[in-house]
Amino acid sequence: MGSLFCFMYIWNMNHTKSYTLTEATKKMERYCAYQERCHKEVVEKLKRMNMIPEAIDQILGHLIQENFLNEERFAKAFARGKFSIKKWGTNRIIRELKFRDISAYNIKSALVEIQNEDYLKTFDELAKKRLGQIKETNSFKKKKKLADYLLYRGWESHLVYEKANELIK
Repeated sequence: MGSLFCFMYIWNMNHTKSYTLTEATKKMERYCAYQERCHKEVVEKLKRMNMIPEAIDQILGHLIQENFLNEERFAKAFARGKFSIKKWGTNRIIRELKFRDISAYNIKSALVEIQNEDYLKTFDELAKKRLGQIKETNSFKKKKKLADYLLYRGWESHLVYEKANELIK
């Protein structure tokens, strides 16, 4: 079994699909049109396609020029989506955008997409829903479980501890 795997791995290494510049560009246009992408995702995909650095730069330039790739648009869509669908707080959104090498300007621009009133309402609903799921009877452990959950999701610590103390006496 081991030698068969080794043979298959070597065969796959030597028979990777190669792309012309035009093919790779079209493939990346479709990739970016499907959903918003950041530069880092596109570069990683092109590297996996074994494109050389000069080709990557050329394709990236084309995608930006033709508006297939726009980091500010990506950051805004990312922030809106993660907040409304996954109920992430700003700390988690910021951390994830930084991980994707998004500039501070674009991160700030993205966070403006989240209305403060919606932010606090979502936080309150999420905290109450999670509290209802916690089966712990010890109030200190219950507070800790609620706080850990909300902090992991990126909500600000002052909001989390204030809410935990408000909901659990």
